[in-house]
Amino acid sequence: MEELVNIFVRSIFIDNVVFAYFLGMCSYLAVSRTVSTAHGLGMAVVFVLGITVPINYLIENYFLQKGALSWLSPAFENVDLSFLSFIMFIAVIASMVQLVEMAVEKLSPKLYTSLGIFLPLIAVNCAILGGSLFMQEREYGTIAEAASFGVGSGVGFYLAIVGIAAIREKIKYSNIPGPLRGLGITFIIAGLMGMAFMSFMGIEL
Repeated sequence: MEELVNIFVRSIFIDNVVFAYFLGMCSYLAVSRTVSTAHGLGMAVVFVLGITVPINYLIENYFLQKGALSWLSPAFENVDLSFLSFIMFIAVIASMVQLVEMAVEKLSPKLYTSLGIFLPLIAVNCAILGGSLFMQEREYGTIAEAASFGVGSGVGFYLAIVGIAAIREKIKYSNIPGPLRGLGITFIIAGLMGMAFMSFMGIEL
């Protein structure tokens, strides 16, 4: 349990997908104009990462790795399908994003409209694919560890996008110099938030 908490906390604060690896910056900057839309997208990312990372973990360990198919028959112990990782990971991600898109359209049409093209673009959000690739690279030992990492990464993205959305709403009517209005001040805020999150690197877990 301690290891799961370690992975979860680390993926939120220390290995934050936005501030540590700069993944998903397109939707992070574009959808963070209001807290409501940032909340909706953030929750969608938490769901997609929390589902796709453990599913891709199972696919990786029971179908794609060399010898992973030995549970079917000893004749398959030398089969290596790891070259299909990208295709399979993206297929799983696209399926889950389609499910989220249909659910949001049905349950919250207003949120669906406000998110616009950025909701289906979760499928090609590098933060989502990055979660599965980091899971693959770090070779987690159990599906619980992979799920903890996936949910933690999603929560990290959620905190990042809701945090900057709240700040952007507060400064909307502030006296900001003309050349810095819009994305200019947003980039500065994102940089300052990234520097703030770097302070968590000193945490010993």
